[in-house]
Amino acid sequence: MRSTVAESIDNDEYALEIRKSILSMIHDAGSGHCGGSLSVCEILIALYRYSMKHDPRNPDDPRRDRCILSKGHAAPALYAILAKEGFFPESELSSLRKFGSRLQGHPDMTKTPGVDVSSGSLGMGLSFALGVALAGMLDELEYSTYVITGCGELDEGQNWEALMAAAKYRASRLILLVDYNKVQLDGRNDEVMPLGDLPGKIRSFGWNVLECDGHDIDAIVGRISAAKSFAAGPSAIICHTIKGKGVPFMEDTFDWHGKTLGDEDYRRAMTALSGSAR
Repeated sequence: MRSTVAESIDNDEYALEIRKSILSMIHDAGSGHCGGSLSVCEILIALYRYSMKHDPRNPDDPRRDRCILSKGHAAPALYAILAKEGFFPESELSSLRKFGSRLQGHPDMTKTPGVDVSSGSLGMGLSFALGVALAGMLDELEYSTYVITGCGELDEGQNWEALMAAAKYRASRLILLVDYNKVQLDGRNDEVMPLGDLPGKIRSFGWNVLECDGHDIDAIVGRISAAKSFAAGPSAIICHTIKGKGVPFMEDTFDWHGKTLGDEDYRRAMTALSGSAR
């Protein structure tokens, strides 16, 4: 059920196009979240281009794999991928955050084709994903449930309750991908709320834990494949990423978590990505 949209371009070009779309959408909207959208691109590409069962012509197919973007402020990245894969026209991306648009500032499953859960209130996605995974087990549907969280989002205690429950119920088709860029809204994780040995903590809850470079698509795809083959319980993939990836003045800083992208910064960012101002 994989889409064949945009399969003629290589991964580097694909990621570049996604990043350009993200910046254009946020600039046109006059608001949005650059940093966390740019850091999650390769994770979404690895899922939608290589790992997930999905059909843009039938987005509600009960056999499809589910992807839950718990860090809903990164909606521009998800929308860019969904458009590229054919869930709706790419021309619609310019309507982000505008009145009457299907593309809200955070994902809305009642409006946008391909969105499996409305998100935005951080910390809830993993619990929801566990429910989706358990429903698949009860209905004997062999789909995988992927959930993407931010690392700052793991400050929310509900995540840790979900980690315990998922291990208890051996939700083997549940795969957590952490966009581990180590920066959150108003500071670095180690300053705001240190996560310490994150892989070790998640492993101690009874999860299978893997790690990779979160900007290496082949590595992510390989870890997803390994996670899908682990039948004893849920798996987590810690994807080491850079907030604001691809735009040097946005990288590894909380300054661009949700800052408005004005005209001059937009030109600088697009130049950094493509070598020519738009």
